[in-house]
Amino acid sequence: MQKNNKTVKLVTIAFFIAMEIILTRYLSVDVAGIARIGFGFLPVAMIAIIYGPWWAGGAYALGDVLGMLVFPKGAFFPGFTLSAFLTGMLFGLILYKKDITWKRTIIASVIIVTCIDLMLNTYWLHILMGQGYLAMLPLRITKCVFEIPVQVILIPIVWNKVFKKIPVVRDSVAAA
Repeated sequence: MQKNNKTVKLVTIAFFIAMEIILTRYLSVDVAGIARIGFGFLPVAMIAIIYGPWWAGGAYALGDVLGMLVFPKGAFFPGFTLSAFLTGMLFGLILYKKDITWKRTIIASVIIVTCIDLMLNTYWLHILMGQGYLAMLPLRITKCVFEIPVQVILIPIVWNKVFKKIPVVRDSVAAA
């Protein structure tokens, strides 16, 4: 099998997008309509590790749009798609072609959770819902306090113990 097989790359990314949609839409908990706690970050982090920032950003943005079209939970808002793209980009910039260590994962998670999830997504919710930005912060901060350790623990474990050992994934990383 060729190491740079474009079909394998597209199928792998499509698989991770499908996983992201399922984990985000079905295996997450919405809290008061302004916070969602889930595991949709995992497939995006895996794409970022394997294929880099552009693929991860594009895949997460596409996953956001497809998830909204297939399983709508309100009106589409492009701000969240931008946040998804930026999240994938940041994961890729920090994790691509690097050893996936606890330190590196802490850096990625803290930046993404504080800058994108807390600040930017709270602003999008402020625009959409008309609630005060500062009024939403306590619940959103609480969400972030739980989200950072979950990401820091799961990303290295899932990468190093599961995906890194799959031959197709290992070959993709080696070819990059």
